[in-house]
Amino acid sequence: MKDDENGRYLKLGVTGAAIALIAVLGYFFLYRIGDIWAALGTVMNILKPFVYGAVIAYILTPGCNKLERLLRRIPWMKKAKPGLISGLSILIAMLLALAIVWVLIMLVIPQVWNSVVGIANAVPGELASLNAWLHDVLANKPEWQESWDNFSGRITAEITDWLKTDLLSSMGAMITGLGSQVTVFFGVVKNLFLGILISVYILASRKKFAAQSRMLLRGVFRGRAADMIEEEVRYADRMFNGFLMGKLLDSAIIGVLCFIGTTVMRIQSAALVSVIVGITNIIPFFGPFIGAIPCALLILLENPLHCLYFIIFVVILQQLDGNVIGPKILGNSTGLSSFWVMFAILLFGGLWGITGMIVGVPLCAVLYDIARRLIRFGLKKHGQGGIADAYDRDFHPDTEEKKGK
Repeated sequence: MKDDENGRYLKLGVTGAAIALIAVLGYFFLYRIGDIWAALGTVMNILKPFVYGAVIAYILTPGCNKLERLLRRIPWMKKAKPGLISGLSILIAMLLALAIVWVLIMLVIPQVWNSVVGIANAVPGELASLNAWLHDVLANKPEWQESWDNFSGRITAEITDWLKTDLLSSMGAMITGLGSQVTVFFGVVKNLFLGILISVYILASRKKFAAQSRMLLRGVFRGRAADMIEEEVRYADRMFNGFLMGKLLDSAIIGVLCFIGTTVMRIQSAALVSVIVGITNIIPFFGPFIGAIPCALLILLENPLHCLYFIIFVVILQQLDGNVIGPKILGNSTGLSSFWVMFAILLFGGLWGITGMIVGVPLCAVLYDIARRLIRFGLKKHGQGGIADAYDRDFHPDTEEKKGK
């Protein structure tokens, strides 16, 4: 009896000490949260090459796997060592990826440069035409002419004062900012170069890393829990890989179609506009609007009538993408409703910017699937599985049809 009482007191003491320790750690965490975030930021900045390498390796992994299977089918490669086949598949995939990037750069950059130069040359003439038009309009309105002269004189005086007083300080700030931007640019180039090297090592060891991860998972979690986690990881891989690769292909097609359309309409900045439309199309839902607005403003400087044609063309193009091209390539890959797509874009876009807007939809789909599995597991555990079945019948009849088949 005394031993039971001592054991109970021991458990109470250990529990109290654990609670006190958690409270102290929580207070320390909240009190030092700024320093903790700064330390995490420093660590993440150091690990950027590994992040770049992991992303590159993840993108190239499906291609490496397909190339490896193709190489194994070659008769004289069947007796080759597995390491040689794996190394050749990595080398071919990396060279193909670099070649695609180089070709795109060589095709796009000259066209974009010509478009920018054309706009820069056209803007002064358009402004001069606008000024001449205003003078013609105001010629018959002396009171308006006087107001315009006062306004233009005030603007000229402001510009003159700025040139005399603030120009040197502004130039100094611009030079300082340019220096920091150059430093950032070379930092990105360095991290990207290291990331490419690291991605080769990750691709070469991808099967070993997968086996180690599976051993860790099975060693920490038991049978059913480990199966559920592994299944969810596979689902997340299919979701991210399928959505991102499909979205890249869809955006490339939209960019090409936009270039063809704007070239037919004889828009001077066709290449620049097509690149902007294609890149922003990667962002779900809001991408077409994000890309179309600045492009329309650019074309407006060239020709207002071309701007109207472009807006009509973009509306038709986006309808084609949303109803034909996108569903054919992506299908209903995420399984999310329009509400959750918008929620994911706004939430993760606010947290991580453009990157969050791109990865937010598949990430939200994975979180949604985890919540769905946990809710169904809880309903079945409490003997309420009929609620989930009724929900599927009312809102997801296609799921019921698949179960019946």
